[in-house]
Amino acid sequence: MLRYIEYFGVGVFIGILAALFGLGGGFLVVPTLNLLGVEIHHAVGTSSAAVVFTSLSSALAYHRQGRIHYKAGLLLASTAVFGAYIGAWATSYISSSQLKVIFGVVLFLVAIRLYRKKSREPHEVDLSQVELDYKVVPIGGFIAGIASGLLGIGGGAINVPFLTYMGLPIHYAVATSSFAIVFTATSGALKHYMLGNVEFQWLLLLVPGLIVGAQLGARIAKRTKASQLTKAFAVVMAFLAIRMILKGLGYAVP
Repeated sequence: MLRYIEYFGVGVFIGILAALFGLGGGFLVVPTLNLLGVEIHHAVGTSSAAVVFTSLSSALAYHRQGRIHYKAGLLLASTAVFGAYIGAWATSYISSSQLKVIFGVVLFLVAIRLYRKKSREPHEVDLSQVELDYKVVPIGGFIAGIASGLLGIGGGAINVPFLTYMGLPIHYAVATSSFAIVFTATSGALKHYMLGNVEFQWLLLLVPGLIVGAQLGARIAKRTKASQLTKAFAVVMAFLAIRMILKGLGYAVP
């Protein structure tokens, strides 16, 4: 019984961070499962399936808050799905270790820029009046998809800074990213299921906590000031960037 409570607690923690930053949660689920003894390919596959539930729970919570930019989210997802397949295919031809170093450096620089960025509070913004370049948004989704398939990172690491750069406030960017990840994670999960990489026993242990945690994370985000949320996201992204660089250089980091 204690074991199930522990896994539920782990799921809640990951779910909170996933919803709070619009990252899906795969960046924590994969190393957690790997440390618990799950083979890395199965950890990635199970994580992809788990992220479907996390992002769906987050998206439902953000829908109730009215913070999802649906048109931008659908445009991101529509191209990210294709990008993820291309990225996965490209792993057979491109050195992922070198790309992880390069991409990690770029992500770190973006994190520094985002940390310094001045953010607007949700009450200062009317979502219907936010103008985005809808011709450019699919490009960001495609890049996020390629990065996800090629480097094994969640699309939120690209989606959120990209959307904020396009002019969407951080709260809306996080919510929209969570919505877009529902589609990309589902696509990845189906592919891993067909490959036999989904461990259902681990899924059953983690998903309840992930769903609850995602609801809590969305509530925390609602009560967090835009400047604090932006800085916190930048710190998390810098952590992901450093981890990616170390993995690219051959260090055995989880």
